[in-house]
Amino acid sequence: MQLMDLIQDKYRIISVVGMAKNAGKTMTLNALIDEAMELGIRLGITSTGRDGEKQDIVTFTEKPLIYVDEGTLIATTEETIKSAEAKLEILEVTDQRTAMGRVIIAQAKTPGHVQIAGPGNNKEMKEIADRLLVLGAEVVVVDGAIDRIAAASPAVTEATLLATGAVLSRDMDQVMERTIHQTRLFSLPKLEDLLAREIAESILEDKGVCIINDAYEVETLEIKTALGSGRMIGGAFCEDTQYVIIGGSLVSRTLKDIMECTSRYKQVVFVVKDATKIFIEPRDWMYFMKAGIQIRVMEEIHTLAVTINPYAPQGYFFQPQEFLGKMRQFLSPIPVIDVVLGGE
Repeated sequence: MQLMDLIQDKYRIISVVGMAKNAGKTMTLNALIDEAMELGIRLGITSTGRDGEKQDIVTFTEKPLIYVDEGTLIATTEETIKSAEAKLEILEVTDQRTAMGRVIIAQAKTPGHVQIAGPGNNKEMKEIADRLLVLGAEVVVVDGAIDRIAAASPAVTEATLLATGAVLSRDMDQVMERTIHQTRLFSLPKLEDLLAREIAESILEDKGVCIINDAYEVETLEIKTALGSGRMIGGAFCEDTQYVIIGGSLVSRTLKDIMECTSRYKQVVFVVKDATKIFIEPRDWMYFMKAGIQIRVMEEIHTLAVTINPYAPQGYFFQPQEFLGKMRQFLSPIPVIDVVLGGE
């Protein structure tokens, strides 16, 4: 199985997100580029951070370079476009600005290495991705910045590839635990209640917090974020509280504080925009699920595949076939592909 088999004729904008630095995100992106070149598919590529440099600017480790074919569309910045080895034709200079200058859309006139960078927020990234489609890209790939899975949000992309690997831990079981946890978050069920969804839409846009009772009456709490406000949220629960809509991030501390000040949490459904807003470690997650916490999302994230990298830059590695076999066993039916060994 190839990655493009999962994408071609199904999705137009997809993301590649990594669970950590050196998890294999850039290798996954390069595998997509290679497959697209073989199939004659014109790609558009951009990033929520910076990728394609020879050396990581944080860890100073060597990184895979990004090699694009002639005709590839690239959205990058004024600073990074200067580093391209491929000859680029500038098509548009956008009004979007980053710390590395304005975002520029260019077309590769010759094959070669490039660096990619782009806007840091979802709204601007979606605008850039849509623009790449207008300019002729058949598939747009958004490269997710390190430790940021926001590119996987349905507000930006239609589906995602999740890169994981040995770099997460020397313990293979811990790598599997964290990866399984992330895929479970991505596949959290949607809120199906249409009345509650309609109310939640406006709340989520404002990043506020509100409580909905079983008569669909709404109480908007006088807080700007759920962070640090768990006791206030739990203290507002009544016998008829049905939903808590959380417009920003949901973290473990918030849920623990709610549980400590009320026993009514088991009858309440917590709603967030999507799984990129949830920051809960695997052990805490299992505790909350056993305690009866219910969480729904407005939009599910479709995980196309999990790509694995059995090698860590620190020098240790997992036996590739064993790692691949175990990941496939525990992540089924999600396809698992080793981008180092190459597909199957």
